Amino acid sequence: MNIEDFNFDLPEELIAQTPLEKRSESRLLVIDKTAQTMTDKHFYDIIDELETGDTLVLNNTRVLPARLHGQKADTGGHIELLLLKNTVADTWEVLAKPAKKLKNGTVISFGDGRLTATVIDDSLDHGGRIVTFNYDGIFLEVLESLGEMPLPPYIHEKLKDQGRYQTVYAKENGSAAAPTAGLHFTDDLLAQIKAKGVNIAWVTLHVGLGTFRPVSVDNIEEHDMHSEFYVLPEETADVINTTKAAGKRVIAVGTTSIRTLESVAQKFGGKVQDDSDWTNIFIKPGYKFQVVDAFSTNFHLPKSTLVMLVSAFAGREFVLDAYQHAIDEHYRFFSFGDAMFVK
Repeated sequence: MNIEDFNFDLPEELIAQTPLEKRSESRLLVIDKTAQTMTDKHFYDIIDELETGDTLVLNNTRVLPARLHGQKADTGGHIELLLLKNTVADTWEVLAKPAKKLKNGTVISFGDGRLTATVIDDSLDHGGRIVTFNYDGIFLEVLESLGEMPLPPYIHEKLKDQGRYQTVYAKENGSAAAPTAGLHFTDDLLAQIKAKGVNIAWVTLHVGLGTFRPVSVDNIEEHDMHSEFYVLPEETADVINTTKAAGKRVIAVGTTSIRTLESVAQKFGGKVQDDSDWTNIFIKPGYKFQVVDAFSTNFHLPKSTLVMLVSAFAGREFVLDAYQHAIDEHYRFFSFGDAMFVK
């Protein structure tokens, strides 16, 4: 398949720059791949799409304030780092701008020296570097005081409330970007869902480098997926297996939850069990889903692996028709935008 098979024209004004005042009042386009229907709703209506005995799987990763602005210690030149992956102790893989000025041994200072980073590997491509941080105290506390939320490059307005780029259930530190499908949930909505008899289960997948890298090949079979770290706890595996045995549905919130569930099933021959590992699973048309029966997700970038994932579940032409419907109806796109429920 060619990358252009997943392209569509998106008016720039439909890219949401700020979140809605109330999370659950986003719009929700419900698409049914069997009936080939599309229904316009609001996100709080998702409860009507869930049935007693279903299991809703959410990714509880927490976004780090992973964007740092500092100066080269020798010249004072401005440097921006985006933390991507904690490899060991205080050593991190980062995206750097401008990267070409950061050779091995270069020291960058943040917050008048409260935090410094020394480049120890300048051989990574696409602006990547490996750095070691030096600081006093607790790293996450230093990062919370000096860092910014790493909003995607298509969002140009400053976020007034940093908490709006976190899900209300964010818990496990480690992501470079939010699992945005979960941004629509409120504590009240989750309580209503539980009261309906729907199970809530948790996975962790730390969103990483691939979120910031476009597909750069024409033939999607040649695309190399990034790796991301996930955890699927034993209690989640038990709930999912019980749900499946009862003939009920496993419903994923977002592509990160989908990738976690399907990675574990692929690793263990279709079975779900507790596991933690790195995954570079690339779900594209032709993939046979083993765990996920339905899911919610936001509207994604043209030609992205995420559009390919949704197309693998619901069919490329139907998904692109749904996207065109969303464009015609002025849905809001991307991280702070509206959502789809795909069944």
